[in-house]
Amino acid sequence: MHNKLIKHGVLALVLAAAAGGASAHRPWMVPTSTLVENKNAWVTIDGAISEGLFDVDHMPLRMNGLTVTAPDGTTSAAPEAVMGKMRSSVDIPLPQEGTYRIALVSTNVFGSYKDGAEVKRFRGSEADFAKQVPAGATEVKKTITAQRIETFVSAHKTSDGALKPTNAGLEMIPLSNPNDLRSGETLRVRFLLDGKPLPKLDFSMVPGGVRYRGVLGEVRQTTDAKGEASIKLPAPNMYWVNAVYPPSPGKGAPPSDAPETRRYAYTGSLEILPE
Repeated sequence: MHNKLIKHGVLALVLAAAAGGASAHRPWMVPTSTLVENKNAWVTIDGAISEGLFDVDHMPLRMNGLTVTAPDGTTSAAPEAVMGKMRSSVDIPLPQEGTYRIALVSTNVFGSYKDGAEVKRFRGSEADFAKQVPAGATEVKKTITAQRIETFVSAHKTSDGALKPTNAGLEMIPLSNPNDLRSGETLRVRFLLDGKPLPKLDFSMVPGGVRYRGVLGEVRQTTDAKGEASIKLPAPNMYWVNAVYPPSPGKGAPPSDAPETRRYAYTGSLEILPE
């Protein structure tokens, strides 16, 4: 039951965090190193949901279904992660030289329906929702929520074979290599929704170490007509990148009457090095 709640609660935390509240809990994955130069290259990925960015202070991120896209563009399942009380960890071999994309992608349904006079609610997969709803159900509503949580690691050198879009859901495509970012330089990114450029998308970058600064330190950006943005990289740190689509409705907005709505969330972690 604990694992199920973690799985179905992560997207709600992503969407809440996107509102910008300083006390929001944020999901993340970070590597022990973004550039691994050992002869037999391995990296450990830690995942958690925390109030202080990259602090292990709340609950683990369940990393079932984690995938690894290698420098040659092939994608495979990651080894099984070990889940502790407040974080999860997985050791990943890096046999090829170049940049890897490590991603956790999932889709869930939050729904409700009326069975006779009784209103029933559901959280789970689309397939399970279709099985649970009886033939005579009325007032069927569902919100389909898709999320991508990812990070990037390079072994010995950087490359771009793993950075091609999957054309599914909300994606950030780095147009500058994500493991070769230095303070004061410019990072270019493109956001896609199901493979198409997403203009006027608001997204943000938040540096780790919030508890030591006392302020969030958020950098906000908006994509142009091509779904692209250029960011002058701030001070060195590990950064949490976040975007949601469509934007969350404002406080006090009436609930949607649509029988089906779709929401998307993107979360990534990038390291910015000194000049």
